Amino acid sequence: MTVQRRSLPLLRVIAVLAALAILVGAYGIWYLFFRPSGPAPVGSSSAPAASFSGLPAPATADGTWKVDTSIGSFADNTSSFVGYRVQEQLAGIGANTAVGRTPDVSGTLTLSGTTVTAVEVMANLASLQSDDDRRDNSLRRQALETSRYPTATFKLTTPIELGALPGDGARLSETAKGELTLHGVTRPISIDLKATRSGGMITITGSMTILFADFNIQKPTSFVVLSVDDHGVMELQLHFVHA
Repeated sequence: MTVQRRSLPLLRVIAVLAALAILVGAYGIWYLFFRPSGPAPVGSSSAPAASFSGLPAPATADGTWKVDTSIGSFADNTSSFVGYRVQEQLAGIGANTAVGRTPDVSGTLTLSGTTVTAVEVMANLASLQSDDDRRDNSLRRQALETSRYPTATFKLTTPIELGALPGDGARLSETAKGELTLHGVTRPISIDLKATRSGGMITITGSMTILFADFNIQKPTSFVVLSVDDHGVMELQLHFVHA
């Protein structure tokens, strides 16, 4: 009888572990086959510009343009935002693309004739949202450490000569050279951008690969996350209107 009594706690532990394994497996199946897919890479659709073409064009394009956060909806990824995409391996699930974005952005763009003379954009990384609160909470303490470094900024250092201003509905591709401040580190970068003009709005989209080591970012650790790539993709979508 003593042996049987001592074995009961062990049996309970085994039963609990088995139940947990079933739950993890079920979650993995749901995650792979039934969970809604994440947002597509930035700039994969021209829908945002086409959907808000009712803004009247200004009398002149010269001057300051500012990010307008009232255009579009963050819920369907048609608003202005800055974010990231990172490949990860999750326990019981496998490969996954983590996508986090924040609509809490501000910035200005200055045009003089056919030259972009200045650009400055700021994003509040503390408000980054992904499909998992656990990931978002982790980034406050690890990796981006948004509780310590909540703000990311980009500042243009070399003017961009457009050659000609885009007509309504036209799209330009340019490379912007500037300084990116991320995780408390400032480095020179080049980012490929696409600009679409629609009435009185200019929509700029772009993305670039960020090596974590370049910005002293340590890969996050978690019992759920088995591994994370040593790099990620920074992406942005910004709607500018004439100030």
